[in-house]
Amino acid sequence: MSNPYNQALGATLIERAVRERIVLVGVTLPGHSDEETEAGLDELALLIDTAGADEVGRMQQRRDAPDHTWYIGKGKAQELRDLCLAVDADTVVFDNELAPAQQFNLEKLLGRTALDRTAVILDIFAQNAHTLEGKAQVELALLRYRLPRLRRGATARLSQQRGGVGARFGSGETKLEVDRRRITRRISKLEDDLKDLQHTRDLQRKSRSRSGLAAVSIVGYTNAGKSTLLNRLTQAGVLVEDRLFATLDPTTRRLALPGGDPVLVTDTVGFVRRLPHGLVEAFKSTLEVASRADFLVHVVDCTAPDPEGQIAAVREVLREIDALSVPELLVFNKADAAPDVAKDLYTRHEGSIVMSAQEGTGIDEFLLALADRLRSITAVVELLVPYERGDVLASIHREGEVVSTYHDEDGVRVRARLGDASTGRLSEFLVRAS
Repeated sequence: MSNPYNQALGATLIERAVRERIVLVGVTLPGHSDEETEAGLDELALLIDTAGADEVGRMQQRRDAPDHTWYIGKGKAQELRDLCLAVDADTVVFDNELAPAQQFNLEKLLGRTALDRTAVILDIFAQNAHTLEGKAQVELALLRYRLPRLRRGATARLSQQRGGVGARFGSGETKLEVDRRRITRRISKLEDDLKDLQHTRDLQRKSRSRSGLAAVSIVGYTNAGKSTLLNRLTQAGVLVEDRLFATLDPTTRRLALPGGDPVLVTDTVGFVRRLPHGLVEAFKSTLEVASRADFLVHVVDCTAPDPEGQIAAVREVLREIDALSVPELLVFNKADAAPDVAKDLYTRHEGSIVMSAQEGTGIDEFLLALADRLRSITAVVELLVPYERGDVLASIHREGEVVSTYHDEDGVRVRARLGDASTGRLSEFLVRAS
């Protein structure tokens, strides 16, 4: 089986003369409001735009439960078909997750492709993955998504023989025979490759851990300004664009905090509401940088329609990757564009910071707060260092914060704040921890 990513990559390099025309559909189920459904469709419209298509219409329905055949009711499905004909839509995208059978039935009725939110997010990830690991993670997630959706016709080919949104891996692969066995083999191969890449990442992480530097991960909703903040702090040169999921691959840089304490800061992939579980699983090795961090900087976009909802969505993903217990500092970004909202959020979230990574305002306050928070979670240890071990004293000053020193007949007694890695490495000199 040829690598779907290579064919997908070629598709992304071809500029489309006409953007795909999309009709969006949202269903309000019990426990949710019409306003929430509308907000979900607004975000889906942004995702569609990022994927390279245009919204030409939308439809909403309130239901007690999804219809097992078309998700929406039969009458609404006919109404959706008429809307698609009226606006000359190419594709219908549901904000809700479609079962394979529902997707197939909708395509038969509508006479055009039916996708769900997951397919759109996978398409965007396919466009933006650049590293070997990122490409493998996206392909794995997409193959897992497509496997239960395989449909065979008389020519034993995939039912969807087209390009466009949702077709980044395989939908446009005419003349390609794909069956479950071959896809399963490809999935196994990708899983093995990712295990090898994970091993390499673990070695890199151990190397950084031996440095004794605290690890800080920047997390947040997609397009909240995480990469802009990393660039502002470290001149990392990470791609910054005003669109969703502009960067997928983590970038780590060294940062000196006020007082000279060095830390390692990592930019992570942006989160989104209802991030597909398959992507969370596939990107687990990448997302682990947050769960293994000593501290999280949670960046929130003040200009977003629902900042509180985005905070909740990020924390839900953090819960999925076992990172919810990692201490965090809430940073309300883009305050220059929404000062009143920023002030209100700052008031409601004690200990938070208001700033603009783009303009640089509030950066000094942020760095001071980050330094203080890191010191507060770092244990103070006492070490007895022989006078002839000046190299150990230099290491303590370099890797931690010296609180006090006292000279006695046995050597230099040093009380200092040190990370776990440094404390472990210097355990032979340890007197006590507090």
